[in-house]
Amino acid sequence: MKFTKMQGIGNDYVYVNCFEETVENPSETAQKVSDRHFGIGSDGLILIKPSQIADCEMEMYNADGSKGTMCGNGIRCVAKYVYDYGIVKKTTLTVATGAGIKTLELDIKDGKARNVTVDMGEPVFETEKIPVVSEKKTWVNEPVEIGGKTYGITAVSMGNPHGVVYMEDIKNLNIEEIGPEFEHHACFPDRVNTEFCRVLDQNTVEMRVWERGSGETLACGTGACAVAVASALNGYTKRSVTIRLLGGDLQILWDEKTNHVFMTGPAEVVFDGEIQF
Repeated sequence: MKFTKMQGIGNDYVYVNCFEETVENPSETAQKVSDRHFGIGSDGLILIKPSQIADCEMEMYNADGSKGTMCGNGIRCVAKYVYDYGIVKKTTLTVATGAGIKTLELDIKDGKARNVTVDMGEPVFETEKIPVVSEKKTWVNEPVEIGGKTYGITAVSMGNPHGVVYMEDIKNLNIEEIGPEFEHHACFPDRVNTEFCRVLDQNTVEMRVWERGSGETLACGTGACAVAVASALNGYTKRSVTIRLLGGDLQILWDEKTNHVFMTGPAEVVFDGEIQF
């Protein structure tokens, strides 16, 4: 199987061009290629496929083989791939995802896509749609006891469920212990991506993320969008912010007129290769 490893601020996936390749068992393949000791090493597998409704389709799988709906860093890399490898030579293109069709704008330099802006659509706050098991319609700084401690959680869906938590110290957070407790909490029937955040000022938030099915990753694009929305919703920041992740920065705008969230960040090819199973 031919593949390309790509990363968006450290959120790395193995990409397969399904215009040319066929992946028979993507869930099993995702687990094999994601292994950082016995495989290629990645946060998961993304298939780039033909689409009848968009320029291409993104189908993503987490490192544990579970199927995801949307990946913000991944979709930027998909856009770069189809442009750089000559599949779709457009600077504005559409990608079909499990969370609907997304429109992307590419910044081209020396014939290659460098930065990509993604229209991530509207944030979802209704607990029933996220989903969150709750009698309340929305969760904004909702107190929840997890692991014997109470946390204020703001719940947002950006195509997948997110729980945003604010604290003073995220650098010394034992995320390997607490992350799974959030992910598998009974309030989240589809599990949840959890963002642990520290507000630096009205324009900047730093975060660490525990992604369902992958554990801690260097970056999460949908998570950064959820953090930007939650931070504005809680009155901590303006609607245009820089989100600082372990792998780098993303620029997020929650547009007041359209209610859409726009994410801008880089996408890079690490290497091309071929693997046999």
